[in-house]
Amino acid sequence: MSETLHHYIDGKKVQGSSGRFGDVYNPTSGEISAQVPLASADETSEAIRIANEAFPAWRDTPPLTRARVFFKFKELVEKNLDELSELVSAEHGKVLSDARGSVIRGMEIAEFACGAPSLLKGYFSENVGTNVDSHSVRQPLGVCAGITPFNFPAMVPMWMFPLSIVCGNTFILKISEKVPSTALRLAELLSEAGLPDGVFNVVNGDKEAVDTLLTHPDVAAISFVGSTPIAEYIYQTGTSHGKRVQALGGAKNHMVVMPDADMDQVADALMGAAYGSAGERCMAISVAVAVGDQTAEEIISRLVPRVEALKIGPSTAPDSEMGPLVSGEHRDKVKGYVDLGVEEGAKLVVDGRGLT
Repeated sequence: MSETLHHYIDGKKVQGSSGRFGDVYNPTSGEISAQVPLASADETSEAIRIANEAFPAWRDTPPLTRARVFFKFKELVEKNLDELSELVSAEHGKVLSDARGSVIRGMEIAEFACGAPSLLKGYFSENVGTNVDSHSVRQPLGVCAGITPFNFPAMVPMWMFPLSIVCGNTFILKISEKVPSTALRLAELLSEAGLPDGVFNVVNGDKEAVDTLLTHPDVAAISFVGSTPIAEYIYQTGTSHGKRVQALGGAKNHMVVMPDADMDQVADALMGAAYGSAGERCMAISVAVAVGDQTAEEIISRLVPRVEALKIGPSTAPDSEMGPLVSGEHRDKVKGYVDLGVEEGAKLVVDGRGLT
């Protein structure tokens, strides 16, 4: 029997009432590990209402008091680092070392948020014009929302909510429905750290929940990381409804390899980019351009034995160097890229398409 998950609203686990659920898979086994409720527009609006009601008291809380919550939160993340890493690995498929590193990278932002009393200082300039003084203050916006992707269930949300909350905003996180468990656990740790109920809420859902966040008048700002087409939709819809929006779209990278490059270092970089986090990250290098045939041959000669020796296995196995992709659909999509390359005349030097 798979587990039935929940939302986290107003400091409590909230069972979904929409009657709609999504399947959460264990990528290693291909089995359904949980079902996650998909919030309706009404459920999402209720989370916004609660966050909006929590805002005035949190806005008026001194920055030093807000920062103390994140000192405690950082301590709790460190204490529960193994559990959080295992949650990331079990639902995403990246190996435990990658998962652990991603949680630590997110925790660094929470640590940065602990400096709020200094970061939130304004400034005063005397006599900038004749008998005119100028001063600035930093003030929170209200309810902010984060819409985050499947590939970093801990790190990308922690890019967003620690800074938003420590600045005095309340926050609603719409995590990818493929990987909900890590965010739900982070919400519990925030409550344990002393964050007041309603300041941080997790709403699981799909487009219906997203559209509610994008159009609701009480949401002041949206932050998004994901694919370029969705980023454009988020930006256009959110800004047309008067919201501040930052939308980060697809960010694959290119590597240009010059003939005088250190080829061992090039091979290290390409292996880490291609297979780290199962290749499912912005830092993956999808195109390597070798300057000259000899350069290309040198790269291939170094890469082939390393790719063939790569230990691919269960994401939670200690010796695995690459785990499974997040879903069967995504695996088939990547396989399709390899198929297309072969069809277009590329020479396939290592074929992993039949790996089980």
